[in-house]
Amino acid sequence: MQYYMDIRLRPDPEFSAALLMSALFSKLHRGLVEAKQNRIGISFPEHDDSKPSLGNCLRVHGTLPDIEQLMALNWLSGMQDHIQRLPINKVPDNTQFRIVRRVQVKSSAERLRRRSIKNLNITETQARERIPDTRERKVELPFVSIQSLSTGQRFRLFISHSDLLADPIAGDFSHYGLSQTATVPWF
Repeated sequence: MQYYMDIRLRPDPEFSAALLMSALFSKLHRGLVEAKQNRIGISFPEHDDSKPSLGNCLRVHGTLPDIEQLMALNWLSGMQDHIQRLPINKVPDNTQFRIVRRVQVKSSAERLRRRSIKNLNITETQARERIPDTRERKVELPFVSIQSLSTGQRFRLFISHSDLLADPIAGDFSHYGLSQTATVPWF
């Protein structure tokens, strides 16, 4: 991961930064699926877990050929008015590293009830008794709202940045550009 490219959101009076970041992330996901590779990682250098917000910058990490191959796919079409694509740059020396991962939370009581009705063959009343609303867990992490390409359902994809690490950890990235184990440079 010697190279990176920042994609910055432009301020827009009609669309929130969160909405634009979700659209950008969805397009990136489609581009990574089309590229059929698992060597591109991403990070959000302006993320703020206390708000929670991913900020206005999506950083793409990889080798120069991998980033160039991804960008040749024209996956940013339709976003040009909303973004500023900065040039591909070399990662600075003496950088630290982070794991940027997806966090899946089974928090929706309604979803758990639907699954119980289906899998346990119980009634809705029985499911409500088994799974009260108080069982829901709230997640205080930044997220993007995306639509599943397979089911068409919208969902929140929560994103966590690990603590800073001194050394890189090699590994594969998902078609979201995220990994449970591999690091990206952090600077």
